[in-house]
Amino acid sequence: MKKILVLPGDGIGQEIVAEAVKVITVLQQQHGLQVTLEHDVVGGTAYDQKGSPLPDDVLAKAKAADAVLLGAVGGSKWESLPIAVRPEKGLLGLRAGLGLFANLRPALLYPQLASASTLKPEVVAGLDILIVRELTGDIYFGQPRGVRTLPNGEREGFNTMVYRESEIERIARVAFDSARKRNKKVCSVDKANVLECTELWREVVTRVAKDYPDVQLSHMYVDNAAMQLVRAPKQFDVMVTGNIFGDILSDEASMLTGSIGMLPSASLNEKGQGMYEPIHGSAPDIAGKGIANPIATILSVAMMLRYSLAQPELADHIERAVRKVLDQGYRTADIYTDGTTKVGTMQMGDAIIAALRHG
Repeated sequence: MKKILVLPGDGIGQEIVAEAVKVITVLQQQHGLQVTLEHDVVGGTAYDQKGSPLPDDVLAKAKAADAVLLGAVGGSKWESLPIAVRPEKGLLGLRAGLGLFANLRPALLYPQLASASTLKPEVVAGLDILIVRELTGDIYFGQPRGVRTLPNGEREGFNTMVYRESEIERIARVAFDSARKRNKKVCSVDKANVLECTELWREVVTRVAKDYPDVQLSHMYVDNAAMQLVRAPKQFDVMVTGNIFGDILSDEASMLTGSIGMLPSASLNEKGQGMYEPIHGSAPDIAGKGIANPIATILSVAMMLRYSLAQPELADHIERAVRKVLDQGYRTADIYTDGTTKVGTMQMGDAIIAALRHG
């Protein structure tokens, strides 16, 4: 029996995760999915209830689970807290504590939503990119870091970008292995003309590529990659990059698809244990209004079934149900266009469940 730890988090996380849990329940009832669910808190909600954005007992439960389903963390309510106890520290703590080094972020444009993208349909039609982001290194985790006072009394903030060869090699292999299942192209994104850390990145990725002669490797500086994602995004298949560049590029790529509310993500460790979450934030401005899009969270369940629970058929079942609902014209506010039917969070979840039950 597999174990899933459910952490709704903050803001709209509570609403969207509720719909994803309903999907899991249907799979348990109708398709024999053998999982147990345990619920707990993380982020700002955990700070309010337990005094920490990632209480020790919650991290222990995450380590004992086969997969973690996360909603979102953060919000203006907690922005005045010291950095060490802000909600985002809960997310970073989970990544570090579970060793989740590989972040897989697909950017897939559903044909039904081509008109929702801000780019011309001919530029984005058929878009299907996978961004593989290294998640536990780089400037977000590097030491030393902090704020210090200089001899003249001025304060200076500093962070350290650092990658070891082994860290670069393991994320590169994830990218090449993923490309073998797709269109056999990897674009490695760095800033090797300026940063020694990413000069090493390019060297190691090039070396790893020799083990994958069937996969085409290219290199691109991050500023050019950001431009190319808007100019001609379909040139990419798999993009692999470090933590900070991946953070930025994956959010940019998500908007090519029409809405950040459509895209799931998987964060995996070397054992296949994973944390699954929508790539959007907690959206406190719409929390509690019942209008958030739950599709990214529901599709995160599909990724969980595929990568951590060894149930690819059920993952396909969820993805077909989402396509069916989009074909039926149902849209939450973020993807609504004239001629479609605007629905709320629960209504979208119910429509996907109906498609699951009768699909």
